Order: sequence, then structure tokens, then C-alpha cells
Amino acid sequence: MSTTFNTGSRIEHPGFGKGVIVSVEAEYYVIWFKAQQGTKIVSKNENLELLEGAENVPIDTTTTLSDIEDALERILNRRLDTSDTVPMAAKWNKGTLVLKPAETSAQSKEIPIETFFHKIVMVRDKLRVMEQKINAHKVLTDSEKVELQQYLTSIYGSLTTFNVLFKDTDHHFKGAIGKE
Repeated sequence: MSTTFNTGSRIEHPGFGKGVIVSVEAEYYVIWFKAQQGTKIVSKNENLELLEGAENVPIDTTTTLSDIEDALERILNRRLDTSDTVPMAAKWNKGTLVLKPAETSAQSKEIPIETFFHKIVMVRDKLRVMEQKINAHKVLTDSEKVELQQYLTSIYGSLTTFNVLFKDTDHHFKGAIGKE
């Protein structure tokens, strides 16, 4: 292999497609592939096409910790996205949500309930991620975390109206006891 296969080089792999070398080891490359949205270990003996070479620059000047955190967050969000596994109550299947304005000159809006339900589940999942980030935050004090948690609990409570859409009660929104 040519010495132009350095960290930061753009390549094309016959099976994985286009990628960027993120690490050069003695026997292999670690390559981030766009199609897989992740890294693969590829032997230096494999047939790689060099699309754009890069100078041999230390990894910390081409990939920042923030870049790695962003990529990891995208991967984790994709892996942790449970919206496909949250069943809607059967009575709402093929239903329609109708938004009818009081003003007679304004037009009504109809939305398939499945679409609306998916958006509600996504809001719930994003709130859960936010809750995890708050709890794991290294700079926030415990009292600041508790204060932010109170806002999240209030948001969950406001969303309990939509619990009727969920098939299973374990997927319901739960706010503070006695509050809605």
C-alpha cells in the first residue's frame, strides 16, 4: 500500500463504499464509512481505492473530541430509538386526528393518528434522552439537576393527555403525582 493512505484520507472500499481513514495501525485501518454511519476495521491487504490522500497528520488535528462525541451520539440515538417498538392502542389504528378551528372560514386539518402517535413517541424519547444527559452532566450541581428534573416532570405531566393512545401502560407519560 502507498504511504498516502493516512488518517484523513478518503477511500472507497468495494463492499462498504466511501469512507475516511480515522486510524492507521500496523496491520489494518480503522475506516468510518458513510453508508454504515460507523467504523470498520479493514486489513491493509484489501483493495482500497484512494479518492483523496491526506498528509500524515496526528488524529487530534483532523478529528476533534466534539466530532467523535457527535458521531457517537448519532449512533446511540439510532440504536436507542425505541419508537418502532411502542405499540399504539388498536382502537386508533387507521384513525384520523381532526383539528377543527372555531373560525368557520378557516380550513380543518386532518392527520393520520399513526403519524401523530409517532411524533408523540419521538417527543417522549427525546425527553428521556434529555433527562439522561441532565443526570450524567459533569458540571451541573445536584440542586441544578433537581431543578431541571422538575421541569421535565412537569412536561411529562402535561403530556399525560396522550396516554390514551398507548397500548401498554408502561409506555405512558408520568408526571408528578396528583398533577396533570
